[in-house]
Amino acid sequence: MYDVDTLLKTAISETRNLKAGEIFLVKDLFKGYLWNRIPRGDRLLLGSMFLSYIGMHDCQITVIDKGASGQQRYQKT
Repeated sequence: MYDVDTLLKTAISETRNLKAGEIFLVKDLFKGYLWNRIPRGDRLLLGSMFLSYIGMHDCQITVIDKGASGQQRYQKT
């Protein structure tokens, strides 16, 4: 069982490792095997919470658009 609040903190923390101009998905902020272990419902909730957090805080992250897979894309500014 994963705590979505902890996952959100991890995702936000990982954005510090991105370079300006990089485009990413929330799943890119986790190692592949870790992302796959998170239940689908929690991944969806995490994506919504990340989008909400970015909208309410000045994180130097811009919401781009949704990619072909329907996942929200972001860009580090």
